[in-house]
Amino acid sequence: MRDIELKITADNSHTIFVKELNETYHSINGAINESNHVFIKAGLTDYLAKNGGDHLNVFEVGFGTGLNSHLTNLFAQANHILVSYTSVELYPLQMDLISQLNYVEENTKIAIEFYALHHAEWNEMVKINSNFKLKKLNNSLINISLNQEYDVIFFDAFAPDVQPEMWSKSIFEKMYHCLNHKGFLVTYCAKGIVKRTLKEVGFTIENLPGSKGKREMIRAIKNVDL
Repeated sequence: MRDIELKITADNSHTIFVKELNETYHSINGAINESNHVFIKAGLTDYLAKNGGDHLNVFEVGFGTGLNSHLTNLFAQANHILVSYTSVELYPLQMDLISQLNYVEENTKIAIEFYALHHAEWNEMVKINSNFKLKKLNNSLINISLNQEYDVIFFDAFAPDVQPEMWSKSIFEKMYHCLNHKGFLVTYCAKGIVKRTLKEVGFTIENLPGSKGKREMIRAIKNVDL
């Protein structure tokens, strides 16, 4: 079990600090702000605006606090679409810590569904509501095989200097092959080496404005010209 503690970010939402890595799960400039900017806006909103549809298959690297899946659930309900959401996490958080996260107000429908995300059985597709289904994989991305095709990938691993094996060519090849034609991979990271690796495996790169405190983020698109 990792040595972790709760931290407040600049938008007053919580993140998790991993002491052994000296790294937080989210930007210290705002956890909710970063998730909304990188994954909901640049990922889901822009994908639907470009490609349309009423059903999205989403894959997430790093379930973590469940913030990205929570915001995606809210997005699915607000936009009246169905989202099938698969997430991989090797180190699930304990419920006593999850219960302290300040993403929801207690005793509301939103809170009930947020906790349902965390109580959902691992390695099974679980229906949270009529708009959102969740499958959590308790494993490492390095070890799993992905056969399903996804529309959007949330690549939310720890930074390359902390977890370099997660940003390798073999990992991005796996991501490329499990994306649908014109599918998006979005990540907060904008390092040159990451861009070069994504291009090498076949992605077209878009450099977008980053969330608060970050100049850029990456959106990688599969086969946009084919």
